[in-house]
Amino acid sequence: MSTPTETALARRWRMDINMGTDLSPVWTLCPGITEFQPQFPPNIENSTSYDTDGWAENTKTAQEWSVEATFNRKSSPDNTTYSPVHEKLRIAAFSYGAASKVGVRFYDRNGLPEAYSGKVLVTWEPQGGEYTALDQVKATLTGDGVLSLITNPVTP
Repeated sequence: MSTPTETALARRWRMDINMGTDLSPVWTLCPGITEFQPQFPPNIENSTSYDTDGWAENTKTAQEWSVEATFNRKSSPDNTTYSPVHEKLRIAAFSYGAASKVGVRFYDRNGLPEAYSGKVLVTWEPQGGEYTALDQVKATLTGDGVLSLITNPVTP
């Protein structure tokens, strides 16, 4: 095993959306991502007692996760349809119940071991801009339940 010497790039992330069902997933690339920020903040509670001689103790009691992704909105060459993946996210943002939850996985596109999968609720925020701007959307994907560590699907 060689010693790592190269700095990883932020653009190493790839995100797929489940366009199928939970039982028969169809993982499809979310195209046009320009920014990607996963977050995994734990909930830490102070568990200090008199037994610690004044040193603080802490206990992790919960975990949450989310992804903020900005992407260029993609449409068909004749401008009659948007990317089906982008549309699935947009529709979920305006839905309730099971229709508001989307399966997502994200992983290192180079095959390194970092890879995750879970269900999310979607917040859809068109970014607007000047007449020269691209049509971009910021989607905040808030985890709903467990974020599973998975085997990277592009691992050789």
